[in-house]
Amino acid sequence: MTEPDENPNDPSEQLSQLPGHSSRGRLERVLRRGDFAITAELNPPDSANPVAVYERGAVFDGWVDAMNATDGSGANCHMSSVSICALLTRFGYAPVLQISCRDRNRIAIQGDVLGAAAMGVNNILCLTGDGVQAGDQPGAKPVFDLDCMSLLETIRIMRDEKRFLSGRKIDDPPQVFLGAAINPFAPPYDFRPLRLKKKIEAGAQFVQSQYCYDVPMLNEYMKRVTDLGLHERCFILIGVGPLASARTARWIRTHVPGVHIPDAIIERLHGAADQKTEGKRICIEIIQQVREIAGVSGIHVMAYRQEEYVSEIVHESGVLADRKPWRREPDIGDDVALEAAEKKAEIRAAVQT
Repeated sequence: MTEPDENPNDPSEQLSQLPGHSSRGRLERVLRRGDFAITAELNPPDSANPVAVYERGAVFDGWVDAMNATDGSGANCHMSSVSICALLTRFGYAPVLQISCRDRNRIAIQGDVLGAAAMGVNNILCLTGDGVQAGDQPGAKPVFDLDCMSLLETIRIMRDEKRFLSGRKIDDPPQVFLGAAINPFAPPYDFRPLRLKKKIEAGAQFVQSQYCYDVPMLNEYMKRVTDLGLHERCFILIGVGPLASARTARWIRTHVPGVHIPDAIIERLHGAADQKTEGKRICIEIIQQVREIAGVSGIHVMAYRQEEYVSEIVHESGVLADRKPWRREPDIGDDVALEAAEKKAEIRAAVQT
């Protein structure tokens, strides 16, 4: 009998621990039972209003297995990833806490890991992080006490050896599913599978890739990955996302490191009567092709400022088949909580003015 993806007594409560699982989260359950997983990136608000987070989460409700909370992506400041995850777990959602090594040292990061796990966060994605010069506050002081490899090792030690890096004992270790990022589309291409191998050895149990717009290039990468047997040691989710226009595609290709967009994709967008619709169609086609590649366990949808299209993209791609990701059933308390949050935000705004 398959274990349910929600606590039968209270859907917002933690799931039971399953044998061989590192966490009590739904994402790990979905992947380990062989379902094609879907995660999505939640656009963090420039706001102290929790309603902004809930509204963003509601867009993905019932269509994804987990929501990534970014950690100052692009070296720009937004609501913190750990706070977004805390808000999402209140409603029973499955967040992926992204941790960037750019802004905090190992003491702060280890404390965040414990705090996040205590609030029900089951998934952590370890990132080195963009340099401060990439963002809108280039005068900020970078930290980089750890990098993605040492961060993976740090959290794995906390979880499996029940101790801090100092050697001090942890009474109740964080039960978390560990992830990392990969980029099959950036040179040196032959090194990329070996880089994945190193991340797996450091502790990565799942990975999410940079945007994929070149499926033949991904095929070549995955052939090397499967030849090394890495797909049997780690779940691989491929990044996908709609392009709003040919102009947007050119800008991303020029300004976002590691994103490879072939000329053919840009030409197809340029020649379309409705470029946004064509961008969505291209994304759907890529998902359908990625779904057939051996060793791929799921997709990670990044639809910046086009989050409303995620449900359409997932539905029209058909990758869910008959499966329905967990959806929170509305509760009378939700309206009360949202109303209270909105009133607090109104009072705060009145005081500030």
